[in-house]
Amino acid sequence: MLKIMKKFFYFCGEENRKKFYRSIVYSVIQAVFGALRIPAIAVILSAVLSGKVTVKDILLAFGVMLISIVGTGIVKGKASMLQTEGGYLACAEKRIEIAEHMRFLPMGYFNQNSVGSITSVTTNTMQSLENVATRVVMLVCEGLLTTTMIALMLFVFDWRIALILLLGFTLFLLVNHCLQTASEKISEQKIESDEKMVEQVLEYIQGITEVKTFHLIGEKTKALNEAIRRNSKTNTKMEFTLIPYMGLQLLLTKLTGLAMAFASVMFYLNGTMSLFHCIVMVIASFLVLDSLSVAGNYSALLRVVNLSVTLADNILETETMDIEGETIKPASYDLHAEHIDFSYGDRKIIQDITLDIPEGSTTAIVGPSGGGKTTLTNLLARFWDVDAGIVTLGGRNVKDYSMDSLMENFSFVFQNVYLFHDTIANNIRFSHPDASMEEVIAAAKKACCHEFITKLPNGYDTVLGEDGINLSGGEKQRVSIARAIMKDAPIIILDEATANVDPESEAELVAAIEELTKEKTIIMIAHRLKTVRNADQIIVIDQGRIVQKGKHDDLIKQDGIYRNFVSEREKAISWKLG
Repeated sequence: MLKIMKKFFYFCGEENRKKFYRSIVYSVIQAVFGALRIPAIAVILSAVLSGKVTVKDILLAFGVMLISIVGTGIVKGKASMLQTEGGYLACAEKRIEIAEHMRFLPMGYFNQNSVGSITSVTTNTMQSLENVATRVVMLVCEGLLTTTMIALMLFVFDWRIALILLLGFTLFLLVNHCLQTASEKISEQKIESDEKMVEQVLEYIQGITEVKTFHLIGEKTKALNEAIRRNSKTNTKMEFTLIPYMGLQLLLTKLTGLAMAFASVMFYLNGTMSLFHCIVMVIASFLVLDSLSVAGNYSALLRVVNLSVTLADNILETETMDIEGETIKPASYDLHAEHIDFSYGDRKIIQDITLDIPEGSTTAIVGPSGGGKTTLTNLLARFWDVDAGIVTLGGRNVKDYSMDSLMENFSFVFQNVYLFHDTIANNIRFSHPDASMEEVIAAAKKACCHEFITKLPNGYDTVLGEDGINLSGGEKQRVSIARAIMKDAPIIILDEATANVDPESEAELVAAIEELTKEKTIIMIAHRLKTVRNADQIIVIDQGRIVQKGKHDDLIKQDGIYRNFVSEREKAISWKLG
């Protein structure tokens, strides 16, 4: 239990940890103020037993009780504020830290870990930590510390009553240890079922178009409903597993209080305790273990806190790519790959590729699906690190660059564009958040999207749905090109940027791409014959190897993949509806 609390405090960082420690101190002071109720009762009780209740006694008791109530309220407010600040700030900082950390993880990490799992950690898990964990950890700490402090005070008052309290406290801790053991396994199941449920919800929402199109509502909801039912069942199982231990803890605290009261009466009867002290102890016995009872109820969730912290730490402890490079301004924008290899797990994707891409040139990459085209461009831009060989930019190994200074040299336009749930203007100025509206509009005009943007209800202030859901494919592509134009990087990578665009948008999209690529180094994964034909060099990739390389006029004379590629596209172009 103490180990879990220590782990949580360490997880929260130094500044927030100090807030929690101060909160604990305030909580102990709060317990002292709360304990003043007993002296207040004792004053009146002493007066009653003496047979002479004076105004002074009444005012003294009232004053002590007032101090208890006001002091408890003030200190509890300060403690609660520190807990709230510490919890929310710690989780906000961890979310940012996780986001920053993921920037530098190899892309293979996101292939191995589902979006549902990562989303669950950054949403459910972190929300659980900020809302539940803080309260759980603090209440458990307060309960243990307050009970320990009262036990020490009782040794001064009557060591016999203190021993009874200490015995009850020890039995409570033993039961709590059993509770923590029982909680360990079921907590893992709970976290896993939470992840699976989030994963199924995301998959269902993201694939809703296909589900409805193919009338698979029943089939898909079956998986979703099963995940929800399993999550509900796991949570119910967790409650039924832990409730007996929680009940036993509560029973022990009540029995300890009862034993303290019973012992006090017995000591009075045998003449070893005065009537006054006996009555005070009987009253106190029903108050001193309140905080321990609360701590016992909440301690059942400590294992969930532990697993939540572990899940977040697992992401943060995942080894990043080596990003501690220099801030380098390349002498040129020549790209070179020398005998590079790359594998996904045991599957070889890129095999012994050597490639030169001179500054200002256009390189087209073609080949069969799954041949390694996209992986090659990702290696050139260092989305992954090569397993063997070297990639250089301007004669320097890309690993020599800091990640930020390397990324300044690249802009990307992907086949599947992602736009953020924000205004169109902010999506365009994504790489330059401080860009003026005039700069945004200039980039949009170059990308041929100014006209359709101005027709939207709020123009550039129109808020896009998640992933730009309220724009067409061609419109999304042009907004992404405007974003790339705004970045103005010297190297442009186009990953089949026109593959999913309707014919009506293609002309404008091609014009936007031409504006983007003026006087740039261009690397394109292409399927359009016109763009491939005009490239300075064409690279044909098959099964992770370069099988052909040259200009269009040379490659078209050779038997092989490229001539078949051209032939198929010429047939497609000449095809007409009869």
